[in-house]
Amino acid sequence: MKINKLILGALSLVAGLALTSCNDYLDENPDNRTAIDTEDKVISLLTSAYPQTGYSIMNECMSDNMDDMGDRYSSYDDRFVQQAFYWQEITEADNDGIGTLWEYGYKAIASANHALEAIEELGGATTVKLREAKGEALLCRAYNHFMLINEFCQAYNPATSETDLGLPYMTAPEKELRPSYDRGTVAEDYRNIEKDINEALPLIGDTHYAQPKYHFNKQAAYAFAARFFLFYGKWDKAVECANACLGTNPKSLLRDWDEMSSYGITDDLAPRNNLFVSSSAKCNFLLVPIISMSGYFYSNYGYITKYSHNSFISQNETLEADNLWGSESLVRCPALVFKGGAMDRSLVAKTPRLFEELDPVSQTGYWHSVNVPFRSDILLLERAEAYIMLKQYDKACEDLTLWMQNWTTSGLTLTPEIINSYYEGMDYYTWDVPTQKRKLNPGFTVEPGVQESMIHCVLNFKRIETIHEGYRWFDVKRYGIEISRRVMDSNSEPVREVSVLTVSDPRRAIQIPFDVLSAGFQANPR
Repeated sequence: MKINKLILGALSLVAGLALTSCNDYLDENPDNRTAIDTEDKVISLLTSAYPQTGYSIMNECMSDNMDDMGDRYSSYDDRFVQQAFYWQEITEADNDGIGTLWEYGYKAIASANHALEAIEELGGATTVKLREAKGEALLCRAYNHFMLINEFCQAYNPATSETDLGLPYMTAPEKELRPSYDRGTVAEDYRNIEKDINEALPLIGDTHYAQPKYHFNKQAAYAFAARFFLFYGKWDKAVECANACLGTNPKSLLRDWDEMSSYGITDDLAPRNNLFVSSSAKCNFLLVPIISMSGYFYSNYGYITKYSHNSFISQNETLEADNLWGSESLVRCPALVFKGGAMDRSLVAKTPRLFEELDPVSQTGYWHSVNVPFRSDILLLERAEAYIMLKQYDKACEDLTLWMQNWTTSGLTLTPEIINSYYEGMDYYTWDVPTQKRKLNPGFTVEPGVQESMIHCVLNFKRIETIHEGYRWFDVKRYGIEISRRVMDSNSEPVREVSVLTVSDPRRAIQIPFDVLSAGFQANPR
């Protein structure tokens, strides 16, 4: 019965009760012993329809944002992080690991489905509250499936997704004793996500939220829709949804990096971290509290420093590297660099570290953080990417320039010619001579010349904007970017290449958690 528990059940945890056995669970009402019979109870239930764990540590480690710092850091190693970094089967349990990602994802989906069922039992979406709650529930169901699919399946590819293994797309609460699940395909899952999004968007409103930034408000809803359609290759729909979110003056919504930098070069990351996730910041559309150690992993604490976004990556590829705008000196909020002893990290402070004390006597509990999966700065770059794929290069350059001038003090106005000249004159990345230009192998057509150069630009900007957030891994998968695993020497210089994740490597889809496989669920190919 592990599948029933790990995929769809364990709803008793939503109500704070323990799941003892399948029979005990099914002997009770499937809504966890509390009748969801009022509007307010439906809205309350939806607070548990968001993922409660993060993916940033695992995804950053799998991406090209990390290096193995070498043997001198061996005492700062961790088995789970090591397995993720080297794309091994992840067998180690961790609050930031695949087991919790899977379990909490399907718990959130179950909560959304129970809310939808309760709305129908109340007579349907006949009031403003219930209409908006239905829209939120549909988006939560779509978003949690979207995240699970992009972790545990191959990236959407129009050439292969009709046969690539998907995941069960759950549209109703699970009530059977021994359900069986057909994984279906990625293409089928994407069609189901699209259906939920299209049904949800007309229903979404902000009138009943006490804290709108912690729910799928209108801006967050359209930002998610834009990302989904970008991943789906429906570029015009991605632009349409981004426009609905950003409006006519996107500049007014962007992050204030001058305010972020006003704290100066400091060892105390808390003020910047807290400002980054502030609910009052116009740039932030959705905030998701999570159980995670990411606040330590992306800090100046000596926590698992063997794998790091180090000064070498930063100076050659990301935060401190020369770029289209010129040198790092123009960046409004320079990277915080902590290098010495058993640490070499280059950081943007954006990951708060919050402790939930469960036992005041033993002082035990959980470390939490906050994700900002949807915000204006990312969405602006996603719209630029869609414009590039539509060959609307001038519009893409407007968005790229807006992002660049907000990130830096540069007055440069980007044009297709400037971008093409910059990237045409750059060599492709190699593990020992890295650059910001990597060979692209997407499942869709990117033409050599201007279009490819502009895609390099937007991927470069997105990599910087989303550093420490795990987003880069999705672009690595979508664009078929090969990654080298290299080990650094005592000077933080690459000394040897030890592994490569190739374009067709099946490990780009994380293996299903062991407990789920042991119950008979179909594994990902290896």
